[in-house]
Amino acid sequence: MTSSEGLARLRQRVSILTALAVVVAIFIAAPVLSVFSNVFVGGTTGTWAHLADTVLGEFVQNTVILCIGVGLGVASIGVTTAWLTTMHEFPGRRIFEWALILPLAVPAYVMAYVYTDFLQFVGPVQTGLREAFGWTRADYWFPDVRTVGGAVVMFMFVLYPYVYMIARAAFLERAGGMLEAGRSLGLGPWACFFRVSLPLARPAVIAGTALALMETLADFGTVSYFGVQTFTTGIYRAWFSLGDRIAAAQLSAALLLFVVLVLAMEKASRGRARFNNTSRNQGAAIRHRLSPLAGIVAATSCFLPLFFGFLLPAWLLLRMAFGDGDAQFGPRFMDLARNSFVLAAVTAVLAVMLALLLAYAARLARSRLPQILNRIVGLGYAVPGSVIAVGVLIPVTRLDNWLGAWWESAFGVNPGLILTGGIAALVYAYLARFLAVALHTVESSLGKITPSMDDASRSLGFGKWPTLHRVHIPILRGSLLTAALLVFVDVMKELPATLVMRPFNFDTLATQAHTLASDERLTEASTAALTIVAVGLLPMFVISRQILKGRQPG
Repeated sequence: MTSSEGLARLRQRVSILTALAVVVAIFIAAPVLSVFSNVFVGGTTGTWAHLADTVLGEFVQNTVILCIGVGLGVASIGVTTAWLTTMHEFPGRRIFEWALILPLAVPAYVMAYVYTDFLQFVGPVQTGLREAFGWTRADYWFPDVRTVGGAVVMFMFVLYPYVYMIARAAFLERAGGMLEAGRSLGLGPWACFFRVSLPLARPAVIAGTALALMETLADFGTVSYFGVQTFTTGIYRAWFSLGDRIAAAQLSAALLLFVVLVLAMEKASRGRARFNNTSRNQGAAIRHRLSPLAGIVAATSCFLPLFFGFLLPAWLLLRMAFGDGDAQFGPRFMDLARNSFVLAAVTAVLAVMLALLLAYAARLARSRLPQILNRIVGLGYAVPGSVIAVGVLIPVTRLDNWLGAWWESAFGVNPGLILTGGIAALVYAYLARFLAVALHTVESSLGKITPSMDDASRSLGFGKWPTLHRVHIPILRGSLLTAALLVFVDVMKELPATLVMRPFNFDTLATQAHTLASDERLTEASTAALTIVAVGLLPMFVISRQILKGRQPG
């Protein structure tokens, strides 16, 4: 084979689409690579040594406590509610099976602001107790919500829907023949749960718990407001208070190792075990109708996490927002809303376009390279926003300085910060963080389109791009809108990356809520927080519709 023939074959394998996918994947993975590139860089200010001697141990301790507490909490609530709504009939079950996902619309930091106002000394709970019993401050003890334990509770009630949704799907898929086989062997309802259903749903439970733990590790607003020192707050302090970007990058790498450890533990926990449903009976299991007393207990068990995770916070936000609210509501609030919506809309559009490019390249590729690249891109969602921010700012700032120096030498004028002075770098950070959300949605829907449709399109003379435009996109329209909506809401809620990377005098609803809450102006923070929650309800309604469509008969 001649060199020209080999080059021709290489060009056939590496198409323009694949080349574009490689460029996008490198572009999205660059922030994480930037963080790791600074792990072994020696600092000149001794910041890292100072942190190691003072607060590093506290960072590790609090992070471990949060992971253990949140993991146990979300697994317990999620599995219990999923099992009850899937396998039993009781009052309110049809409402609970979709309403239990609503706490996902409430960011953890918003939950922290709301419950702090509700439970503080001058809040309605303690004020009511003093008025009812005639107590003074010295007459009673009341738990302080702004602690590590309080943060664990906040995360539990916000993040348990991850376990609930995945475990519910697992129970539905394996509910028929396996349970009948267990009952034929004399197992009762509880024995069937612990010895059949729960072991089979173990991968789903662990996967949902891992998602919740990654969200916990990525959080900044809750732990910062509660004064709980974690790696995320340490990154922010090293960057802004101490001015040491290398130390911030090294702390980011340490936090990233925690995320990798969570994922490794999830994989190792499965070992070589297999969780296949070998029963030939794939039908839906008949729900067990509970007695009146047991039905009340089941309904209460489902109502409490929904009440504390969504109903009570939403009611408190409404009361504060419409009672007093933000004193700057008006032009200032509209500017904040516009900033948030512009960032979210631009990121959502770009994310859907890039996700469609990556998914389509993987569909048409003759090699496994695009699939591997998509898995690398998918890791971005597991990386905390503060880590992404540090990984973006270090190389982008250097590029900004180089562009400024080149522009000044060429035109005699210093243009200032071109990339980091606007929203370009911030949108880049959002894409690196949330592109995986859009990619997963698009890949899942694109995989359901039979390859015969591509063959039929080619037989009619259409190439790759006309096929994508005239065949796939019309079919994927609903999924593309869903992907855009999910990314839009994630950007609206994102706090740590926005705090680190926002341009000067540029605020969003999330940063406004955080700033006001940090100044103990909780009532004023409620307006921005309520808007974020209201927007977050949109994808919850979409998911609820999917749950209702896939409702198990019976």
